[in-house]
Parts: sequence; structure tokens; C-alpha cells
Amino acid sequence: MTAEMVAPAWMHEQITAEEYESWSEEQCAGIEIVDGMVVVSPSASKRHNRLARILANALDAAAGPEWNADTDFDVRLQDVPLTNRRPDVVVYRADTIDITPTRPEHVLLVAQVVSPGSETTDRIVKVDQYARAGIGFYWRIEQAATGVPLVYTYVLDPATKTYRDGDVSAGVLKVAAPFPVEIDLGQI
Repeated sequence: MTAEMVAPAWMHEQITAEEYESWSEEQCAGIEIVDGMVVVSPSASKRHNRLARILANALDAAAGPEWNADTDFDVRLQDVPLTNRRPDVVVYRADTIDITPTRPEHVLLVAQVVSPGSETTDRIVKVDQYARAGIGFYWRIEQAATGVPLVYTYVLDPATKTYRDGDVSAGVLKVAAPFPVEIDLGQI
């Protein structure tokens, strides 16, 4: 085996929060940390990124001054073993914009755009992790074969730390909670 074929140590060992925080933004891009292990995410498609951006922009405009909506940053679900997820869209308290890491108590809503290769993680694993962390709302956007996205909304039951099914919308999403917003996701 040549030196080029040896996988880096971080692929075989759990990393700590302290180690992760010493990494550059470039090193952290495109990865999540689950139970201390680095999970590499494939690059998202243009359609995936556009859906996330349309959703984030509409949520940011509707949220009011108390909340921001953004894409592509970590939410620290737990410190030991380290678990950082990178939702496609995060609605978080505006007064925490400079606080790092972003923690579940800063977050109101997370949304995931399901892509090939992330189906099980986005439909089952992340739903459970975000609910156990206490994040109030979870939205899952499915890229339907018809080209019209389907949006599944979930609301946290704080007593059981599980999500209750909300509405399913095709193309246009219109909700009253966590704040009123209407989003045309068919405009891709």
C-alpha cells in the first residue's frame, strides 16, 4: 500500500469538540459529525441548493426581527460524543448570530431537502435527532419525480420529544406556524 492510499486518521477515530473547533471552515464544509465520526456528504445538486435557498429566503423574510433563516452551518446537537448536523435550512434566534456553536436551544426550525443518498438519514435519523434535541419544527422537502416538491411539516411534542405529523404541501407551502409564510417551491 502506498502513502497516497492511507486514509487520514480522522476517518478512523472519534474527534472531540475541541479538535473540530480547531479545523478551518474549508475542512468543515461538506461534512457532519455523528457520534464523533466524520460523515462526508456528497455535493448537492443545483436543484437541491436552489430549493434550500428559496426556502431560506422566504423564511427569513417572514420570520420578523427575532429570527434569522440561513443555510449551510452546523447545529451542535451534543458535545460528547460530538454530533454536529448541517441542516439545509436553519431558522435561529437573531440574537445568537455571533454565538458559536449554534445549539438546539437557539433553533426554531430545521429543514432538509432529501437527495439521492440521504433518504434514510433525512426521513428517519435526523427526524429523531432533531426531536430529541428539542427543535420545535422539522420540515422535509422531497424532490418529486413530477418536479413539484412535496413538503412534509412536523411539530415537536415536547412531552415525548417526538415529532407529530403536520401538513403535506405540493409546490406551494402555506403555514401559520411557527409564523405565517407562503412559499412557492414550484418556482425552481
